[in-house]
Amino acid sequence: MSSLDLCTSILPLLSPIPKCFPSPTGFSFSKPRLCHLNLRSRFLSPPAAAQFSSGKENEEFLLEEINENEEEYELGYDSSVEVEGEGEEFNFEELERQAQLAVKDYSDSLSLQLKIEDETSSQKDTRGKQKRRKNTTFNVPDHLLPRVAIVGRPNVGKSALFNRLVGGNRAIVVDEPGVTRDRLYGRSFWGEYEFMVVDTGGVLTISKSQTNVMEELAVSTTIGMEGIPLASREAAVARMPSMIEKQATIAVEESSVIIFLVDGQAGLTASDVEIGYWLRKNYSHKCIILAVNKCESPRKGVMQASEFWSLGYSPLPISAISGSGTGELLDLVCSQLKKIETENNDEEEDYVPAIAIVGRPNVGKSSILNALVGEDRTIVSPVSGTTRDAIDTEFTGSDGQKFHLIDTAGIRRRAAVASSGSTTEALSVNRAFRAIRRSDVVALVIEAMACITEQDFKIAERIEREGKGCLIVVNKWDTIPNKNQQTAMYYEQDVREKLRILNWAPIVYSTAIQGHSIEKIILAAGMVEKERSRRLTTATLNQVVREAVAFKPPPRTRGGKRGRVYYCTQAAIRPPTFVFFVNDAKLFPETYRRYMEKQLRTSAGFTGTPIRLLWRSRRKLEKYDGKDAATKRQVNLVPSDSGLAVTK
Repeated sequence: MSSLDLCTSILPLLSPIPKCFPSPTGFSFSKPRLCHLNLRSRFLSPPAAAQFSSGKENEEFLLEEINENEEEYELGYDSSVEVEGEGEEFNFEELERQAQLAVKDYSDSLSLQLKIEDETSSQKDTRGKQKRRKNTTFNVPDHLLPRVAIVGRPNVGKSALFNRLVGGNRAIVVDEPGVTRDRLYGRSFWGEYEFMVVDTGGVLTISKSQTNVMEELAVSTTIGMEGIPLASREAAVARMPSMIEKQATIAVEESSVIIFLVDGQAGLTASDVEIGYWLRKNYSHKCIILAVNKCESPRKGVMQASEFWSLGYSPLPISAISGSGTGELLDLVCSQLKKIETENNDEEEDYVPAIAIVGRPNVGKSSILNALVGEDRTIVSPVSGTTRDAIDTEFTGSDGQKFHLIDTAGIRRRAAVASSGSTTEALSVNRAFRAIRRSDVVALVIEAMACITEQDFKIAERIEREGKGCLIVVNKWDTIPNKNQQTAMYYEQDVREKLRILNWAPIVYSTAIQGHSIEKIILAAGMVEKERSRRLTTATLNQVVREAVAFKPPPRTRGGKRGRVYYCTQAAIRPPTFVFFVNDAKLFPETYRRYMEKQLRTSAGFTGTPIRLLWRSRRKLEKYDGKDAATKRQVNLVPSDSGLAVTK
């Protein structure tokens, strides 16, 4: 029997094949054309193709192969696809609903794996405020709100009061001086007033020795500074107090109300007297409120506050920890603020992407932030661990696009942080990881002359698991000697090899101190955010999947089973998440899932963002009889179990 005779003899048996069903290349064909196609490349597996070409045709085996493989293409390309002769139609709305449930299940499981605790204590503290705030809509941008600065000497409780006013654990609070160094902003409200609270570092106005300054600010001249000469280390430490004072001065100058905080338990000190004189001399035209902190007992609070009358202000006893006296403090603050009239607007505010700048210590994260905003927003110093809190800053690009920049503390290895015994550093690293979680795009900064370490790879893993967009910033590019046209190419090959988990991330070379190529960071971040928010149409997506399956079908198991893709849809963005409805997710090995991800990136892009591929197994199609014979029976594809197979 010839091949043509075989095709002709089995044509009447092919009733399950639609009159017109899509081929792997996207074209359609009818039954009479079937015999003229090359079945070996369209429907047959390699064993069947070999049997067909050798002339040892087995009609039943060939028919089984065709019927089995054609099921891969009968779904997913048009919502009106039907199985001819059986009156069945697939419910694609149910598939979309199942895809949304798959994404939710995966997101919940990922949150548990990452083990980042939510700030439950802050939610309890601000529950009453949040409940009252539901009745009012505030659409005033941060830069238009009046500002209230908290100043004072180190370790008087400024960060604790800041957290009390803004509601939450935004600032690191540790019982040691010199924890806060940069300006930290947070929105607060009281009644019908809303304002920005600014936390500042402790002001050291009294001349002190080098040893006392190091103890006051908890500065280390060894960790992360091994390659810096001793004289440079000491000079950096000596400049630290003036840099902190400069940040506090900027906060005072831009604020309408100043909260001068002192320690009621320690009593009046020489530093308090000098700070009070400095405020009275330079900022007497502003409202200055003297708050005496750590007055836990209302009875003793009056006695503790009495000795501060000598500063020339009316002292107000408060407790930032327990909250006593903070209501009276807020009444005084709001009495000096102008109420901003805003119209209630139920429309959602414009989406502003957040960019977190992360990396190991001393790679230039703060320098990049300062170069972008064009001012000394954060302290830049060779002293390792200068940045403690996550510093939030608003930024507008040259094209008018707004961004929310987040500078973070350097992330060292977990073992190194634990061995140092520093609670402050541990909290700083935790803030950095939280900044990654609340960001949209992460700029992973590496130093050009430093080798990419295991810690860089672990940070990259965290970014990918969080599903954040990413760009790799190679800072201090000017330190590379003898650069030529091939230097960047060789360097990129090395980065791709060592950070292979981020092989989809663009690379930007910059020198933050000199301001070279800084604008490229924002341009790359904007491009990454657009790719991260892009959605493919179902028709386009299934066309890509169809061609990928046709080019490389899923492998067969030893038992002869083969995976089949029935339908694919993009269920979410940020990051782009695709749900594949298949006959059995276990039939798709990890290599094939990586192949499918590569095909999606090659055909559809998604530069700079991870993509999620969720594989959902189906149950057997359950048929039910309808009372009306003319009504088509609906068949829903539902997962066989609650578990999800995922490709990241």
